Amino acid sequence: MANIFEERLATLGIVLPEPAKPVATYVPFTIHHGIVTISGQLPLQDGNLFAVGKLGGAVDVETGKQAARLCFINLMAQLRAACDGDLGRVRRVLRLGGFIASEPSFTQQALVMNGASDLAVEVFGDVGRHARSTIGVAVLPLDAAVEVEGLFIIE
Repeated sequence: MANIFEERLATLGIVLPEPAKPVATYVPFTIHHGIVTISGQLPLQDGNLFAVGKLGGAVDVETGKQAARLCFINLMAQLRAACDGDLGRVRRVLRLGGFIASEPSFTQQALVMNGASDLAVEVFGDVGRHARSTIGVAVLPLDAAVEVEGLFIIE
């Protein structure tokens, strides 16, 4: 039986990909006392990076927002795996952390991160309202424009 979060994904036309495998010495998520910590996810789409480079340079704000949205889709794929395939176990999107590769003069990191935050609320409703940090950085792995990590509560 589908749960409401899965139904919202279907309504939005979102099919969660296979969770990305770690590329270094870390695990994709940990679970402790119902708190799931998910490692940073890149804006992968069909196995390829959607956006590379820096905001304020080769990447515009709208592309950055879409990249952040894709990062959250990849977070949800990891979250589904952490929940043994059942997103209905999610009780709260507790926190998102966004890393935005930016030119030094770029100051709209928060607008970019809204791509992830808005999708969290679209899919999870009030359960998706979260605390967050958004940080401009010089460079990210594989020259990705955006990386998003997450903290969730599950039952």
